[in-house]
Amino acid sequence: MSDPRYPVGKFQPVDQLTDDERRAHIDTIAAAPSRLRAAVAGLDDAQLDTPYRDGGWTIRQVVHHVPDSHVNAYVRLKLALTEDNPTILPYKEAAWADVVDSRITPIDVSLTLLESLHARMVGLLRTLEPADFRRTFRHPEHEGLFSLDKFVAMYAWHSLHHAAHITSTRERHGW
Repeated sequence: MSDPRYPVGKFQPVDQLTDDERRAHIDTIAAAPSRLRAAVAGLDDAQLDTPYRDGGWTIRQVVHHVPDSHVNAYVRLKLALTEDNPTILPYKEAAWADVVDSRITPIDVSLTLLESLHARMVGLLRTLEPADFRRTFRHPEHEGLFSLDKFVAMYAWHSLHHAAHITSTRERHGW
């Protein structure tokens, strides 16, 4: 791994998925809570407060970031399904990670939140028709529209990306 910021590589945007690719990405999203829980299993507070890279978030902050991000994702999904090309509200993820709750809240709170959130999100995604994945939203910080296919691919990647931050940190430290 040459860049610890991207242990699974950078996200490769895709605007349209095949049915099989879409199902695989949704399965990855479905597995994210258990993957993240397994990644942090047995870590103590000192390990949780270890940055995953120089200048990076601590493992604890990474764990809290995932449901912060995916709560926003769920809202974006619902907006795209109920409005025509809505403009979503971005959030400052680095600032959110610095809010005190990301340093003091037990990680099980965020792991449980992620499990519940993904039960709703994945349940919804699995009911959608292929045409629904062509629905879009606009992100004011990026050009163009995000299709729900791109959304599914991005959050599957995001789930793997942050779990790998933790597992690669464990490997480097021999935990």
